[in-house]
Amino acid sequence: MDDSEWLNVIQIASDALECPSAFRDKPFPECSTVHALAQLPTPPPSDEGSPIDEAGNDLTVAVSTAFHPDANLSKTSPDLVLLSSDGVFFYVDAHTLAAASSNQFDSLLPASTTHVHNDHGPVIPIPESADVINVVLHTVYNMSCGHYTPTIDTLISSVHALHKYGMHLKSCLAPSSSLFALILAQAPLAPIQFYALAGAYDLHELAVPISSHLLAYSLSTLTDELATCMGPIYLKRLFFLHLGRMDALRRLLLPPPHPHPPSAECDFAEQKRLTRAWALASAYLAWDARPDLSTSVIESALCSLSDCLNCAECKKSLNERVKQLVVQWSIVKRTI
Repeated sequence: MDDSEWLNVIQIASDALECPSAFRDKPFPECSTVHALAQLPTPPPSDEGSPIDEAGNDLTVAVSTAFHPDANLSKTSPDLVLLSSDGVFFYVDAHTLAAASSNQFDSLLPASTTHVHNDHGPVIPIPESADVINVVLHTVYNMSCGHYTPTIDTLISSVHALHKYGMHLKSCLAPSSSLFALILAQAPLAPIQFYALAGAYDLHELAVPISSHLLAYSLSTLTDELATCMGPIYLKRLFFLHLGRMDALRRLLLPPPHPHPPSAECDFAEQKRLTRAWALASAYLAWDARPDLSTSVIESALCSLSDCLNCAECKKSLNERVKQLVVQWSIVKRTI
């Protein structure tokens, strides 16, 4: 558009502002300027091109990757849907749940007629999260859920949920079960929590290997909540484990190295130096010892006594006594 055409456009606009009525009676001149005005781009309406679902039927549904309608986990097709607290659907069959439960899955089975139904049966909402229900159902169907890497809190909550829904915990957590292996794998990270969990349900076969991770645990830090959870029996066993190992260590440290026959270079009086040094070193070890005292610490503390010995027979007797002590300490019971 050249300068003369722009001047015509500006003149038309000025006339319209100064005299609107006159402008309405005045016909537009036939020129390309008017057409150019009509073709100026304008922003589209705000709702144009927007993905509006007028029927309001768009809905995202979260379905378990393991327990979906076509999973074929048992001979019976899914006829029940469990809805977790965070909105994940689990498609299961009621017969399997009822057979594994002693309380009809916390009295949720058979499903009430008041529950919402879909193509696969009633939908029962439950208060646990999807992570917990996933572990529970994998346990009920005797499948491993290790590839989901459940957290410590999830595993603990899952055991509580299994008890709540009437599962026989000593069967679900048998040493051959996948859940047993999962808990043992996580036990070094939270030994006192898992030990309290095992004590709460009298799972002795689970508590025994977990207790080996509690040798370094300071019993003075045990909370009232954990002590109440594990119960008096397992609390006593934990205390006896610590006290028993400490008592065994003191008894093992007590005998000094055996004396050798006196010689011209080392008589009985000279050998008493080794006995006194052993008594001092063993008292030091016993005073600061813990139930998880390592054999390397014992060897380091006692083998250094040979530095002050001149007799080869005394050094040999000392080394043999330290080796014997290390072997004896290594076979002291490390579990409840």
